[in-house]
Amino acid sequence: MYDAHSSVACIEIPGASVETASLTALSPLDGRYASKTAPLREYLSEYALIRYRTLVEVRWLQFLADESGIEDLPPLERPVNDVLNRLVDNFSIKDAEQAKAIERETNHDVKAVEYFLRARLEGISSAANQLDPFLHFACTSEDINNLAYALMLRDARQRILLPRMRALAGSLRELAHNHAQLAMLARTHGQAASPTTLGKEFANFVARLETQASRFASVTVVGKFNGAVGNFNAHAIAYPDLDWRDISARFLSSLGLENTAYTTQIEPHDWIAEYAQAVTRYNTVLIDLCQDVWGYISLGYLRSRTVAGEVGSSTMPHKVNPIDFENAEGNLGMGNAVLSFLAAKLPISRWQRDLTDSTVLRNLGVGLGHSLLAIDSCQKGLDKLEADPERIASDLDASTEVLAEAVQTVMRRYGIADAYEQLKDLTRGQAITKQALARFVATLDIPAAERERLAGLTPTDYIGLAAELAREI
Repeated sequence: MYDAHSSVACIEIPGASVETASLTALSPLDGRYASKTAPLREYLSEYALIRYRTLVEVRWLQFLADESGIEDLPPLERPVNDVLNRLVDNFSIKDAEQAKAIERETNHDVKAVEYFLRARLEGISSAANQLDPFLHFACTSEDINNLAYALMLRDARQRILLPRMRALAGSLRELAHNHAQLAMLARTHGQAASPTTLGKEFANFVARLETQASRFASVTVVGKFNGAVGNFNAHAIAYPDLDWRDISARFLSSLGLENTAYTTQIEPHDWIAEYAQAVTRYNTVLIDLCQDVWGYISLGYLRSRTVAGEVGSSTMPHKVNPIDFENAEGNLGMGNAVLSFLAAKLPISRWQRDLTDSTVLRNLGVGLGHSLLAIDSCQKGLDKLEADPERIASDLDASTEVLAEAVQTVMRRYGIADAYEQLKDLTRGQAITKQALARFVATLDIPAAERERLAGLTPTDYIGLAAELAREI
């Protein structure tokens, strides 16, 4: 018997080690950044597509024999099952090359996998030789392809993308906790605003990124397995007494997929659009993080630790540039461009099927590859990030005017009707000294204890619940 819920064994795929392969690649994902995007090759490459097609074809044959009730197809002999399971579990580059060689003759990639399997079963036993009619039984190519892509995207999400997203959130959480109390001048509209803490600003991104990662994780992975135009035509004409809708749904469940009951020849790809859009939303939050960190580095609030041997500028020796966050931002933009196109295009197909989705689906690895590259670049940048408390404090100390909010709000508490207007006249568009604010506070008709409290208030103290919020994330 086979493990119905198994996918594909994790194996190491050797890449080209010759420098020329990198130098001549058309895409930087397979050239300059090949080593960084390598983890996705096991799940989103041409090799992976052939491997997952093979898995679907094998599992369908095994399911037909074990679960369908077809009287002409008895349960598979153990030697046959052993061969099929080993093929799925140990599928190699050489296996994929053999399927590609067959494709060059058939000019059909899915039919090539069927013939590849037929060749592997040949000669095992007399019973195995009788299995040919049930290889790819009642299937259209899209039955195989849509399930292959579903498993590819599911496994890439679970094994590569979500772990990287969680690791990034973990690094941000550590920064939030470490700097929970570090008071910092906030900036709204680019101007000095009520203080926050550096940790609280990191905590904001932890919350946002974890929310988007959770929504990405919750996208339901579905598939269709209902024939040439979605009506089980071939199934019903061959074995009209079998409940093919139930058989199909149970087969999909055995692969860990949910069933799309109503389709044309193709699964409508709505779920892939949702998957792609979930990644773009995550990426957009990450762009916001990269731009904010870049800005804080520009202000001198944050800096990147130097790495021995690195060069920041070809002419300015002093430069330590925020290149990791810039690299991430650029790749996030590229990833979002591809994924947004996929989300807009894939759910559209003329009548019962056109082939435009076929070539487009092959670019899923491009959009996700740029996204992975960006997450890793951002992670690298965060790992080198450190704060400059003295620089942060100097801006706070020079911004007494941000206490205007505190003073006017306490004035409101005690019924002073024009509190806002008084503080506006005192502070709007101009710097104000601690002494000037203290003189103003001394004139207020509020309890003495409150005047004393406001007179002693500094921007560093005026952080509300920021520290608690940062520690609790």
